Amino acid sequence: MKSISNNNERWEEKLKDLTFNVKQIQDNLLEEILTPNLKTEYLQSFHMDRFDKELFKKNVPVVTYEDIKPYIDRVVDGESSDVISSRPITGFLLSSGTSGGEQKMMPWNNKYLDNLTFAYDLRMHVITKHVKGLEEGKGMMFLFTKQEAITPSGLPARVATSSYFKSDYFKNRPSNWYYSYTSPDEVILCSNNTQSLYCHLLCGLVQRDEVVRMGSIFASVMVRAIKFLETYWEELCSNIRTGHLSEWITDLGCRSSVSLVLGGPRPNLAYTIETVCNQSSWEGIVNRLWPNTKYIETVVTGSMGQYVPTLNYYCSDLPLVSTTYGSSETTFGINVDPLCKPEDVSYAFMPNMSYFEFITMDGDKRDVVDLQDVKLGCTYEPVVTNFSGLYRMRVGDILMVTGFYNNAPQFKFVRRENVVLSIDSDKTNEEDLFKAVSQVKLVLESSDVILVDFTSYADTSTFPGHYVIYLEVKDKEGEKKKKEYVELNEELFSKCCSVMEDSLDNVYKRCRFKDGSVGPLEIRVVRQGMFDSLMDFFISQGASIGQYKTPRCIKSGKALEVMDECVVARFFST
Repeated sequence: MKSISNNNERWEEKLKDLTFNVKQIQDNLLEEILTPNLKTEYLQSFHMDRFDKELFKKNVPVVTYEDIKPYIDRVVDGESSDVISSRPITGFLLSSGTSGGEQKMMPWNNKYLDNLTFAYDLRMHVITKHVKGLEEGKGMMFLFTKQEAITPSGLPARVATSSYFKSDYFKNRPSNWYYSYTSPDEVILCSNNTQSLYCHLLCGLVQRDEVVRMGSIFASVMVRAIKFLETYWEELCSNIRTGHLSEWITDLGCRSSVSLVLGGPRPNLAYTIETVCNQSSWEGIVNRLWPNTKYIETVVTGSMGQYVPTLNYYCSDLPLVSTTYGSSETTFGINVDPLCKPEDVSYAFMPNMSYFEFITMDGDKRDVVDLQDVKLGCTYEPVVTNFSGLYRMRVGDILMVTGFYNNAPQFKFVRRENVVLSIDSDKTNEEDLFKAVSQVKLVLESSDVILVDFTSYADTSTFPGHYVIYLEVKDKEGEKKKKEYVELNEELFSKCCSVMEDSLDNVYKRCRFKDGSVGPLEIRVVRQGMFDSLMDFFISQGASIGQYKTPRCIKSGKALEVMDECVVARFFST
C-alpha cells in the first residue's frame, strides 16, 4: 500500500505536467478525439477526411446545442452512435433544465466518468495540500440520485451526478477520506429526495464528531438542507433517542442501512443535539452541531454566490470551498487555491479533459482562440470538442481570465450568456441582474429584512412590457421566534424598485425613462418557502435536486403560474 506522502507526490507531478504542457496535451487530445471519428456522418458532412487541426477549424463550424440537436435526437431515437461518435454512446446526460425550462440531452460514454473521477482525485490532492487533519474523518455530503428515463434507443438519460453514483466508478471508489461519507450508499441512491435528505441529516447527526467536511454540489442544496433541519430537528432527535427511524421513510434501502447507523437508542446524544437546536439563534449552527468540520465543499460561483451570506451565517465563516467547474458537456477544471474567498474563485482548466477553444467576448470581433492563447483580463465563451460526439459546441458561459497556474489559464465564472431580461433594445444579463439585486439587499437589510431568494421574467403581456422581480423575504432573526409572515412596508419595497432601476444600465434607463418602451419595474413578494416550492416544481419536471440552481430568469409558463399563485404583494417603481 502506497503511503499518503508518496501518493501526494504522484498527483503533484501529474498536476505539474498538465499545467506546464498545455499546448502539447491539447493538440494530442484533439488528434485522439478526431482520428477515430473521421468516418462519422457529422464530420463527413464537413469533408473531414484526415486529421488536420487547421482543416478542422476551417471546415467544422462552431455550433449551439440547437444546431447539433437533430443529430443527437437520431441517436436518442435508436440510430447508431456513429452518426456523431465512433465510440459507442452509452447514455445521455441531462442538463439542469432550469434556465429555459427544458432539459438538454448530451451524448455520454465512460470517458466522461474517466475525466470526472480524475478531477475528483486531483482536487482531493489539492485540498489535502491546504487543509490538514482530514484523513481520519468523514464527509457529510448531501448527494442525491435522480430517477433515470429510458430513451427510445433503450439508453438511459440521467443527470451527470446520477450517472456517476450508479456507475462502477462510484461503487468501487477508493477507500480513503475523500470518498468516505456519513451516509450509506443506499441513501445517496434513494430516488426519493425528501427521504434521502432526511436520512443524510440523521446519519450526519449520529456521527457528528466524525464529520470533518460538509457539502453539496451547489450551495443552494446546502442551504436547503439546513432549512430542512430547522423543520425536522425535533423528529430527528426523536429517532436518535429511540433508535427507530420514522415510519414515513419507506425506501427499503434507506430503512435497513440507516437503522444500522442508528445502532439503537442514544438518549444522551439526542439531548445534546436538542440543546443546540433549541437556542434562540441558529447563527453558527453547523459549527455547534458538527464541531470538527473544517470546511464546506460546494459551488459558490455564478448564481450560487447569493447563498454565501446565508452559509456564512449558519457556518460561522467556515471556508467555503468551490472545487470544480463542470457541466453536462465536460469537466473543465479545478480550483487550485481552494481556501480563497468565494468572490476570488477561479478554475485552472485541465487540458486533458476536452479540447477547448474560446470565443472572444470583448469588442465586436468574435475570434476563436485556443486554450493556450487566451489573454489575462479578457472574457471568453468556451467551446468544447469532447469524446462523446460534440464538436466545437458553445457552452453558453462567459468567463474571465484571472491568471495562470504554470501555463494553464485560470478562469472566473462571470455569467450565463443566455440569461437576459429584454423588452425593447434593453439587454440585462445575469451579472447586471445580480448587481441590481445586491443593492436591493442593502435596502432591505437596513430595515431588518433578509432577502431569501429571487428570480425574474420579462412581462410582455402589458404595454409597454416591464421587468418583474420575484422576491422571497424574511425578518432578521431575533430573540423571539421567527414570524411566519413579514410585515410588508410599501415605502420600503417601492424604494427597492427605484434602487433596482437606478442600478441597471443606461440602455435600460433610456428605454424606461426617455423612450417609454419599457414600463415601471415591478416587485412581486412571494410567500415564505416559495422558492423551495419552485425547486420542487422543477424537480417534478425532471430536474435533479443535486444539480438544481434557482433560475434567474423564468421562461417556463408553468413555473410562472407556480410563482404567481403565491404572490402576497406587488410594488412598482414610480
